[in-house]
Amino acid sequence: MEKFSREFQGYNRKEVDDFLDDTIKRVEMVLEKIKKQETEISLLRKELEHYKDIEKSLNKVLANVESTSNNIKRMAQYEADLIVQEAKGNANRIVNESLMRAEKIEAERNRAEKNLKTFKNRLRSIVEQQLDVVDEIEQLEIE
Repeated sequence: MEKFSREFQGYNRKEVDDFLDDTIKRVEMVLEKIKKQETEISLLRKELEHYKDIEKSLNKVLANVESTSNNIKRMAQYEADLIVQEAKGNANRIVNESLMRAEKIEAERNRAEKNLKTFKNRLRSIVEQQLDVVDEIEQLEIE
Protein backbone atom coordinates (compact mmCIF):
# COMPACT_ATOMS: atom_id res chain seq x y z
CA MET A 1 0.00 0.00 0.00
CA GLU A 2 1.12 3.48 -0.82
CA LYS A 3 1.89 6.02 1.86
CA PHE A 4 0.42 9.44 1.46
CA SER A 5 1.84 12.59 2.89
CA ARG A 6 -0.16 14.28 5.60
CA GLU A 7 -1.73 17.68 5.44
CA PHE A 8 -4.12 19.67 7.41
CA GLN A 9 -7.27 17.60 7.88
CA GLY A 10 -5.83 14.34 6.58
CA TYR A 11 -3.87 13.08 3.60
CA ASN A 12 -2.72 15.05 0.55
CA ARG A 13 -5.73 15.25 -1.64
CA LYS A 14 -3.84 15.34 -4.91
CA GLU A 15 -1.90 12.17 -4.06
CA VAL A 16 -5.08 10.40 -2.97
CA ASP A 17 -6.92 11.52 -6.12
CA ASP A 18 -4.02 10.40 -8.32
CA PHE A 19 -3.90 7.08 -6.52
CA LEU A 20 -7.68 6.62 -6.90
CA ASP A 21 -7.50 7.60 -10.60
CA ASP A 22 -4.69 5.13 -11.14
CA THR A 23 -6.59 2.42 -9.22
CA ILE A 24 -9.79 3.12 -11.22
CA LYS A 25 -7.83 2.87 -14.48
CA ARG A 26 -6.31 -0.42 -13.37
CA VAL A 27 -9.71 -1.78 -12.28
CA GLU A 28 -11.27 -0.65 -15.57
CA MET A 29 -8.45 -2.35 -17.49
CA VAL A 30 -8.92 -5.54 -15.51
CA LEU A 31 -12.70 -5.37 -16.05
CA GLU A 32 -12.19 -4.76 -19.77
CA LYS A 33 -9.76 -7.66 -19.93
CA ILE A 34 -12.27 -9.87 -18.07
CA LYS A 35 -15.01 -8.77 -20.50
CA LYS A 36 -12.81 -9.62 -23.50
CA GLN A 37 -11.95 -12.98 -21.98
CA GLU A 38 -15.64 -13.71 -21.28
CA THR A 39 -16.47 -12.82 -24.90
CA GLU A 40 -13.66 -15.06 -26.10
CA ILE A 41 -14.83 -17.88 -23.81
CA SER A 42 -18.36 -17.49 -25.13
CA LEU A 43 -17.12 -17.64 -28.74
CA LEU A 44 -14.98 -20.68 -27.94
CA ARG A 45 -17.97 -22.39 -26.32
CA LYS A 46 -20.09 -21.70 -29.40
CA GLU A 47 -17.30 -23.00 -31.62
CA LEU A 48 -16.98 -26.10 -29.42
CA GLU A 49 -20.74 -26.71 -29.71
CA HIS A 50 -20.46 -26.29 -33.48
CA TYR A 51 -17.67 -28.87 -33.62
CA LYS A 52 -19.65 -31.21 -31.38
CA ASP A 53 -22.60 -30.90 -33.79
CA ILE A 54 -20.27 -31.64 -36.71
CA GLU A 55 -18.91 -34.66 -34.83
CA LYS A 56 -22.44 -35.96 -34.21
CA SER A 57 -23.30 -35.46 -37.88
CA LEU A 58 -20.13 -37.23 -38.98
CA ASN A 59 -20.84 -40.12 -36.61
CA LYS A 60 -24.35 -40.45 -38.08
CA VAL A 61 -22.96 -40.34 -41.61
CA LEU A 62 -20.32 -42.89 -40.70
CA ALA A 63 -22.97 -45.20 -39.23
CA ASN A 64 -25.07 -44.81 -42.39
CA VAL A 65 -22.06 -45.48 -44.59
CA GLU A 66 -21.21 -48.58 -42.59
CA SER A 67 -24.79 -49.81 -42.80
CA THR A 68 -24.92 -49.14 -46.53
CA SER A 69 -21.58 -50.88 -46.98
CA ASN A 70 -22.86 -53.93 -45.13
CA ASN A 71 -26.02 -53.95 -47.27
CA ILE A 72 -23.97 -53.70 -50.46
CA LYS A 73 -21.72 -56.55 -49.30
CA ARG A 74 -24.76 -58.67 -48.43
CA MET A 75 -26.43 -57.95 -51.78
CA ALA A 76 -23.19 -58.64 -53.67
CA GLN A 77 -22.82 -61.97 -51.87
CA TYR A 78 -26.44 -62.84 -52.68
CA GLU A 79 -25.92 -61.97 -56.35
CA ALA A 80 -22.67 -63.94 -56.42
CA ASP A 81 -24.47 -66.95 -54.97
CA LEU A 82 -27.19 -66.60 -57.63
CA ILE A 83 -24.57 -66.38 -60.37
CA VAL A 84 -22.80 -69.47 -59.05
CA GLN A 85 -26.10 -71.38 -58.86
CA GLU A 86 -27.00 -70.29 -62.39
CA ALA A 87 -23.53 -71.26 -63.63
CA LYS A 88 -23.83 -74.68 -61.99
CA GLY A 89 -27.26 -75.14 -63.56
CA ASN A 90 -25.91 -74.11 -66.95
CA ALA A 91 -22.92 -76.40 -66.52
CA ASN A 92 -25.19 -79.32 -65.63
CA ARG A 93 -27.43 -78.55 -68.61
CA ILE A 94 -24.43 -78.31 -70.94
CA VAL A 95 -22.98 -81.57 -69.59
CA ASN A 96 -26.35 -83.32 -69.97
CA GLU A 97 -26.80 -81.99 -73.49
CA SER A 98 -23.26 -83.06 -74.34
CA LEU A 99 -23.87 -86.55 -72.95
CA MET A 100 -27.09 -86.82 -74.93
CA ARG A 101 -25.33 -85.66 -78.11
CA ALA A 102 -22.49 -88.11 -77.42
CA GLU A 103 -25.01 -90.92 -76.96
CA LYS A 104 -26.78 -89.87 -80.15
CA ILE A 105 -23.48 -89.74 -82.06
CA GLU A 106 -22.53 -93.12 -80.60
CA ALA A 107 -25.88 -94.55 -81.71
CA GLU A 108 -25.40 -93.07 -85.20
CA ARG A 109 -21.88 -94.49 -85.32
CA ASN A 110 -23.17 -97.92 -84.30
CA ARG A 111 -25.91 -97.69 -86.94
CA ALA A 112 -23.37 -96.59 -89.57
CA GLU A 113 -21.04 -99.41 -88.53
CA LYS A 114 -23.90 -101.91 -88.78
CA ASN A 115 -24.94 -100.51 -92.17
CA LEU A 116 -21.32 -100.70 -93.34
CA LYS A 117 -21.12 -104.35 -92.28
CA THR A 118 -24.40 -105.05 -94.06
CA PHE A 119 -23.16 -103.21 -97.14
CA LYS A 120 -19.87 -105.12 -97.08
CA ASN A 121 -21.69 -108.42 -96.71
CA ARG A 122 -24.08 -107.60 -99.58
CA LEU A 123 -21.21 -106.31 -101.70
CA ARG A 124 -19.24 -109.46 -100.90
CA SER A 125 -22.30 -111.51 -101.82
CA ILE A 126 -22.76 -109.58 -105.08
CA VAL A 127 -19.06 -109.85 -105.89
CA GLU A 128 -19.17 -113.58 -105.12
CA GLN A 129 -22.22 -113.94 -107.35
CA GLN A 130 -20.45 -112.04 -110.10
CA LEU A 131 -17.41 -114.27 -109.64
CA ASP A 132 -19.67 -117.29 -109.86
CA VAL A 133 -21.11 -115.87 -113.08
CA VAL A 134 -17.57 -115.25 -114.38
CA ASP A 135 -16.64 -118.81 -113.42
CA GLU A 136 -19.71 -120.14 -115.23
CA ILE A 137 -18.85 -118.09 -118.31
CA GLU A 138 -15.31 -119.44 -118.25
CA GLN A 139 -16.59 -122.97 -117.98
CA LEU A 140 -18.96 -122.39 -120.83
CA GLU A 141 -16.21 -121.01 -122.93
CA ILE A 142 -13.93 -123.86 -122.06
CA GLU A 143 -16.45 -126.52 -123.02
